[in-house]
Amino acid sequence: MQSEIEDQIRSAIDVIKSGGTIVYPTETVYGLGADAFSEEAVRKVYELKKRGLSQPISLAVSSFEMLQTVAYVDSKTLEILTELLPGPITVLLKKRDIVPDVLTAGSDVVGVRFPDNEIALSIIQETGPITSTSANVSGQNPPARVEEVEIDADYIINGGRCKYSMPSTVVAMTSVTANEIEIEIKRKGACYDRVLHVLRSKVVGKGIHRLSVPELRGERDR
Repeated sequence: MQSEIEDQIRSAIDVIKSGGTIVYPTETVYGLGADAFSEEAVRKVYELKKRGLSQPISLAVSSFEMLQTVAYVDSKTLEILTELLPGPITVLLKKRDIVPDVLTAGSDVVGVRFPDNEIALSIIQETGPITSTSANVSGQNPPARVEEVEIDADYIINGGRCKYSMPSTVVAMTSVTANEIEIEIKRKGACYDRVLHVLRSKVVGKGIHRLSVPELRGERDR
């Protein structure tokens, strides 16, 4: 079984490196992956999902070092992130120029996932950042099992049922000054209670200017 998964991982890496698309497991739901730095590959993801180009897509990394190559992260923000990641959270951060505008719909903010899933991490370690969006047509339910995937990607990895089987919690982190951070929870998802506990524990004495928890609505795409 292990050798079968390893073969699938190698095949997925080859597909990504050749500009193709894959469906891969994470701890939240199955994701639709492509080279996040390739505009052509990212556009394939939009087409497969039937997603409008005005709606940004997140990317996934496999380390904090890789995260800092795609987004600006100060020391205080990094300290918080190390308590949350890897895990079922999408963090909205100011993007670096290396991230193509098509991925962020022209915004200067990029959503970043650092998944807690060995298959996903093994792929990303070899390919670099890949797109991180649920492997469903926009508006449809995100798949928690490979049998639920209806996207016609170039390659699909069967990694079993996803651990949480629900989309990630989305958190926006903005540096207000060199010493202050604004944090807003944008979407309630997997491990929301833990995320909220960690963030609240950081409010006092850690330079958090504001922690905002608006009225939360469920969303289908992670």
